[in-house]
Amino acid sequence: MLPARVLSGAALAVVMLALSGCSSVWGCTDTTAKRGEADVRVQVEDTSGQPLGVTAEVVDWRLEPHPQVPSEGDQVHFNYRFDGADEASGPAVDACAVDGKRVALGCQTIHSSATWRQPDGALTGDGWFAVEHPERVAGMLLIPNDQSYGGRTCDQDAKDGGGTHPPEPASKGDRL
Repeated sequence: MLPARVLSGAALAVVMLALSGCSSVWGCTDTTAKRGEADVRVQVEDTSGQPLGVTAEVVDWRLEPHPQVPSEGDQVHFNYRFDGADEASGPAVDACAVDGKRVALGCQTIHSSATWRQPDGALTGDGWFAVEHPERVAGMLLIPNDQSYGGRTCDQDAKDGGGTHPPEPASKGDRL
């Protein structure tokens, strides 16, 4: 039989390990943020739904052949703008071409870091992507969730990972 001092010391060591985060995955949880409301102009929000002070907007869009691959037919060509963003470490949002019922026909993530600074301070850029039925495109929408978050998951790092992560990127067929 072990002395009471040894048993109490072992119990204390287990408690300290658990509280320090060194215990397996007991304290690590991954959650996913709720997808925000898509629109032509959105206030970009962090994983807790709080505004970052950045506005993202689809300035215009059109269907036209891409100049490098005109034989592939019409693609979605859109121009966008970030106001209040930092080009070096700013946010990224999903841009989606949608039909008349707001069903995504195609999406891609756009990054404020891939833009050009304008005289008014805004960051602007453009994007291209192909959709299966370009004739069904009725508009372009942005999803406000910042997709630039690079936090670790519990699977990647059980001690320091976990927390709230952006929602899964939007994809074809999602209703926005």
